[in-house]
Amino acid sequence: MNKFSVDELNIFLKTLFPQADNIGAVTGLAKNTAELKLIVNDSHLRPGGTISGPTMMALADVAMYAAILNAIGPVALAVTTNLNINFLRKPEADCDIVAAAKILKLGKRLAVGEVAIYSGPNTGADDNLVAHATITYSIPNHA
Repeated sequence: MNKFSVDELNIFLKTLFPQADNIGAVTGLAKNTAELKLIVNDSHLRPGGTISGPTMMALADVAMYAAILNAIGPVALAVTTNLNINFLRKPEADCDIVAAAKILKLGKRLAVGEVAIYSGPNTGADDNLVAHATITYSIPNHA
């Protein structure tokens, strides 16, 4: 069961992290998953006309945070303890990117998940996969 609607989670993130406006917006939620879309602009690009690695890492991190919040509720102090990302191919600079986060294990104190980042007109298609991240979050005590 979702702990948030898409709109509620976007408001929650915007309230706690005003910088999240530049990292993407939640577009979908389901059990143990979240999807975020980043509308790419010049601030996300690096020399050579591609989306920067730090932009994709931030999107992956926020996507996993959204999936965890949707599973456990409004526990703002959950924090990233590890993030590993593999950049698989150059994303298209003129296309938005989508991050699909999935919780693999949700324990009392740790959550482990993966995020697939897609670029191109058919986001979600394997041939548009541009990065893959594995992320671990520490979860504080919560009721």
